[in-house]
Amino acid sequence: MLPNVIVNPAAEKFMRRMVRFAGQGEGAGFRLTVSAGGCSGYSSEFTVEGAPLAGDEVLAVGDLKLFLPAESRLMLDGVTIDFSDTPTASGLTFFNPNAGACGCSSSSTSAPPPGVVKVDIGSIRRS
Repeated sequence: MLPNVIVNPAAEKFMRRMVRFAGQGEGAGFRLTVSAGGCSGYSSEFTVEGAPLAGDEVLAVGDLKLFLPAESRLMLDGVTIDFSDTPTASGLTFFNPNAGACGCSSSSTSAPPPGVVKVDIGSIRRS
């Protein structure tokens, strides 16, 4: 299921440029992988792919194809994606109106963000 996500014009322009400059043809799209991280709430990585990878859903933003893996779809539901270009930082930014305030405290009892599961390496065994 595709998330309810808004891509602001500045972010769309950035994504389009990346796809165009990659020169991978008509079917190419912007693959966005989002995970929980830091006080901003999100950490992202992107690639330009010639076609969606297995498990990706395609979100059409005009004629731009945004390829989203399952984990990213969960994280992006209700989020607005923008692009920021300042003298100190440049990149995609994410605004989640449903997120609580970030306290940035280090607590040993803190729960992982929604959609993130901790797996103890000792629990992984060969069958």
